[in-house]
Amino acid sequence: METNNTDWRYTVMPAVFTWLKESESGALEIDFDATQKYAADILKVQGKGGSRMGGLVGSGTLGENSYLSSEQRLSLLKALSDIAKEFNVPLISGAAAETKEEIAKIVKELATVGVDTVMVMPPKTKEVPSDEEMYAYYALSATAAKEAGVTIMPYNNPDAAGYHAISTDLLKRLAALPEVTALKISTTDVSVIETLMLENKDLKVLAGVDTVTVHAGLAGACGGITGVGCIFPKASVTMQEYVNKGEWAEANKISQAMNSISYLDAQPLLLEYLKFAFGVHHNDATGGLRTLGKKLTQAQIDDVRARYILAKERLETLGLID
Repeated sequence: METNNTDWRYTVMPAVFTWLKESESGALEIDFDATQKYAADILKVQGKGGSRMGGLVGSGTLGENSYLSSEQRLSLLKALSDIAKEFNVPLISGAAAETKEEIAKIVKELATVGVDTVMVMPPKTKEVPSDEEMYAYYALSATAAKEAGVTIMPYNNPDAAGYHAISTDLLKRLAALPEVTALKISTTDVSVIETLMLENKDLKVLAGVDTVTVHAGLAGACGGITGVGCIFPKASVTMQEYVNKGEWAEANKISQAMNSISYLDAQPLLLEYLKFAFGVHHNDATGGLRTLGKKLTQAQIDDVRARYILAKERLETLGLID
């Protein structure tokens, strides 16, 4: 099995939030300036070893992708493309559709606003597609990517409600498509990553759940896409530096320090939880509550705040607060 040789720099990439503001009518709209500023602030941060984030993920789950219109999404990504170019990193965005024709169209649209790699979710169908139907869906998105001059990243998220799991056998087949630059595996079951790497040691796999960064690295993942890293980028980058060097004890210290907040990345309301924590981190609790997602209860707000404070205290002890 062959894979392309795109270098993901063995690092972590932030799935940045879409910052919102109230319009004159009181409706929420995208605050492009704030979104660009916070994305740039994250990309500026260096880990203890001197490395930085290796990419920028926009309009993903944490970017309120499912709540934005197509026009809003494209405008947002165009704005983030400017930041990605400024820091010389690839811009990545998610995409989902019911049919292979629809996903092919979306891939081409994303390419027009500066997206370099499209994270392609499985088809959004009620019935579970067969492996052949699933392969055809990804194969057509790969063809569209080739025509548009971009790449794709099959996104397997079997733990999330509403998304079909991609079988390990199918993931192996998809990895061989020339336009597939990596696989994103978002699950706490890192044995999936280990199984894939045993089959092909050159495969590039990115972990998508913050709680398993170290474990995924042990299993063979070359990096990850992070939500918590938007809040604590220095810690996230430094942890990946240790993973890359095989310094597992040091990496695990950081993982444990962030455990209280990383837990939120694997919850159904991860967008709402982590966006609120980000707001608290920037002394903008009200802004942190501006979301198109679900409104948090006071009990949830108190829990997130407590988890954030605990992680911050632990990271301060390690000298990893920006």
